[in-house]
Amino acid sequence: MLPGNTGLCYRLSEPKLMVSDDLQRLLTDLVAFDTTSRSSNLELIDYVQQYLRKYGVDSELIFDETRSKANLYATIGTTDSPGVMLSGHTDVVPVDGQDWHTDPFSLVSRDGRFYARGSADMKGFIACVWRRCPR
Repeated sequence: MLPGNTGLCYRLSEPKLMVSDDLQRLLTDLVAFDTTSRSSNLELIDYVQQYLRKYGVDSELIFDETRSKANLYATIGTTDSPGVMLSGHTDVVPVDGQDWHTDPFSLVSRDGRFYARGSADMKGFIACVWRRCPR
């Protein structure tokens, strides 16, 4: 553990992106969807469903009462033994009143980091999980 580290995380002095081109493409696609909490997420959910379907993964949608938002449930692999559940969300905080110097819905790579609304919370995680589907 580094001095002053809480044990949860630490900052690298020279961050390096260790990201494959296909993972970056997925993240670029995901952050391009404006899924602010006041908007629908159905376009992004459809994109995800199509992506999973390419790899033979069936999914189920559960809609909210307005049918403008949905949760997607997918099972990869066998269901006859316990597995691991990975959970994420697709909504992002609105950008109103924030001083973005670039389009918040376009992925930017700068100084070894990615910037875009939702790139860390939580579309980056979603891209990493989905990237494993082909394997």
